[in-house]
Amino acid sequence: MTLHRYRMKRGALRRRAKDISLVLIVLVCATLVLWSWDTTPSSSFLPPESHFLKLEPEEKVERTPTALDTETRDRYSSATPFVNKEKSKEDPTDNKDTEEEEEQEKEAKQVDEVTESETNQGKTSTIEEEEEAKEEKQVEEVTDSETDQGKTSTTDEEQVKQEVAAGEAEAKTTHIENSNSDPEKKTLATDEEERTEQSVAKKDDDSSSTARISNQACNYAKGKWVVDKHRPLYSGSRCKQWLASMWACRLMQRTDFAFERLRWQPKDCSMENFEGSKFLKRMQNKTLAFVGDSLGRQQFQSMMCMITGGRERPDVLDVGPEFGFITPKGGGRPNGWAYRFPETNTTVLYHWSSTLCDIQPLNPSDPLTEHAMHLDRPPAFLRQYLHKINVLVMNTGHHWNRGKLNGNRWVMHLNGVPNSNRKLAALGNAKNFTIHSTVSWVSSQLPNHPGLKAFYRSLSPRHFVGGEWNTGGSCNNTTPMSIGKEVLQEESSDYSAGHAVKGTGVKLLDITALSHVRDEGHISRFSISASKGVQDCLHWCLPGVPDTWNEILFAMI
Repeated sequence: MTLHRYRMKRGALRRRAKDISLVLIVLVCATLVLWSWDTTPSSSFLPPESHFLKLEPEEKVERTPTALDTETRDRYSSATPFVNKEKSKEDPTDNKDTEEEEEQEKEAKQVDEVTESETNQGKTSTIEEEEEAKEEKQVEEVTDSETDQGKTSTTDEEQVKQEVAAGEAEAKTTHIENSNSDPEKKTLATDEEERTEQSVAKKDDDSSSTARISNQACNYAKGKWVVDKHRPLYSGSRCKQWLASMWACRLMQRTDFAFERLRWQPKDCSMENFEGSKFLKRMQNKTLAFVGDSLGRQQFQSMMCMITGGRERPDVLDVGPEFGFITPKGGGRPNGWAYRFPETNTTVLYHWSSTLCDIQPLNPSDPLTEHAMHLDRPPAFLRQYLHKINVLVMNTGHHWNRGKLNGNRWVMHLNGVPNSNRKLAALGNAKNFTIHSTVSWVSSQLPNHPGLKAFYRSLSPRHFVGGEWNTGGSCNNTTPMSIGKEVLQEESSDYSAGHAVKGTGVKLLDITALSHVRDEGHISRFSISASKGVQDCLHWCLPGVPDTWNEILFAMI
């Protein structure tokens, strides 16, 4: 009995010892926690500050149907920043006028070796140039009834504010960075202030000249889009003398035109306002030539509308025959247009050269003959008429695909014979080789033409999403998504263009990145000539983005 009691007492003591041990362990842990709390700030348990997404507090602004909001956003550093909610889902595949541009960037780095060893830029040829491509589908005549601008102007401005507000809430861009400037620390002149300063400078020739010299170092490709109540520069429904109906979105079923109200604001410099009279005075007794594909033709038509303000000009002369622009027998159109403004003897022309190289029929008597595509020869038009040109703007890019080559029976040639170089068999390399070759040839001609200024315009981006032009690809966004965003990259997004002009006398007209953020500006599903289900996410509505290309060109010349 005594032994039993002893065992029970011993078990109870063991249980008490366990309880006491647990209490001691808890006390020790609590002591350690309190000690660490006193010696280390509580924020040490939180993620580093750099991992937080910093957002400025949202300003509560009551939106009213006035121009206040748009004028506020015209200030370069005071546009409301916002965060991308959705990544751009641009389809990387090609459309009817282009191959994969991403792969061509890699191929461009390989073409330099080919360029050094095989191009012969000093050679010229007396072969006459054949018409190089067939025109886009003929569009049916659009009714001549014009939109009454007076009745719709108020509605348009209200719509601009609403769509811009929506755009700020749903940004989707990939090339750009948020603008987080403090309005109190950094505020640039408003649109009205800029116009006042420029009107004062206009009175002082020396000041104007100095401003132009200082802007020569400006990188116009860096900046952002702002709302400007003074846009567009011309009426899309009234510029019928110069603007093709297939690109005039005011004559289509599109109803939202907020995209027309945007103006490009370069970073760290101002850009002179375009005026037709100033352009003609600057180009007195001179010729401006656009040479390239259909995007070059859009830039040409944009320039004609900008110079005339979209008004009819029966006094402007058609001087196409002076440059060989004659409609061939049985042809749908000439291979270019040229117009002269008599008051200043200024000529503006466009020549169709989709590949920016010389293309000649192998058997001129055979309508089904193949054509030699001479990668190392500039277009015959340039060889024949370069001496008559004062400002040259070249471009190519979207016709370098197998569909175009096969459809037009183009066969690549080098040194006058069919190409046997395997590297140049890749279309990306062939395109880059041609750009290098033509740019280098033009640069070599500059000493012979002291008054010539030459530009190569970088690639105009496409925005097909979810397929190709013929497989359901679309660009349905119609709301400006670029407000308050900055394009800050130093190098051009078009590697081939940027690399081709280096070390030459040809300047780069870099429009790729600033155009990339304007996916709402395409003709999209509103084309009057497209088949059902086919969208145009390559060409632009006019007025629109190509107007900015010309504004930058005007500033650079």
